[in-house]
Amino acid sequence: MTLPTIHRPSDRTAGISVGLLRLAALIVGAILVGACQQTIPKEALQLSPDSLERRQAQTRVFETEDEAQVLSASAALLQDLGFTLDESEVDLGVIVGSKKRDATEAGQVALSIVMAALFGVQTPWDDEQKIRASVITRKIEERNGYAVRLTMQRIVWDTQGRISRTEPLDESEMYQEFFDKLSKAVFLEAQEL
Repeated sequence: MTLPTIHRPSDRTAGISVGLLRLAALIVGAILVGACQQTIPKEALQLSPDSLERRQAQTRVFETEDEAQVLSASAALLQDLGFTLDESEVDLGVIVGSKKRDATEAGQVALSIVMAALFGVQTPWDDEQKIRASVITRKIEERNGYAVRLTMQRIVWDTQGRISRTEPLDESEMYQEFFDKLSKAVFLEAQEL
């Protein structure tokens, strides 16, 4: 009785098939990764029609050669307004401050109480907010001065500790008041009062 002969592929043939399998797996993987790539929508990179108006309300030019003076006055003003300075990079012309405030609104609390009484459902309401202010300066060569831009945002947390909303603060009166006070502060800094 003779045993059946098993034919094995040569080592060279086996190496090619393993190599081809690896190459095929690599190509399939690249196709899958490429298919998952998301493109940025065109509208994400377009400015809204009111963005120029908003930027103009957030920016003022100060006729001074001393950027440190403008930054010092800005930092002092933010602190006078109740902000704690979180970050300051004078070489880059950046100051960031924040303050926490109560965000409770009577209407939200009343609605939550009514929902709990009628349906047994407890709904959270806005509890606390953090207001962030960023001051950025940049040199304006043609006017011998510095442009100062202030942006403000707020983050609101509900009673369950979740962020209920984030939003920019765009009220032009708020920016006007800040820049009026900053003009006076820059003048006082220049006079060393």
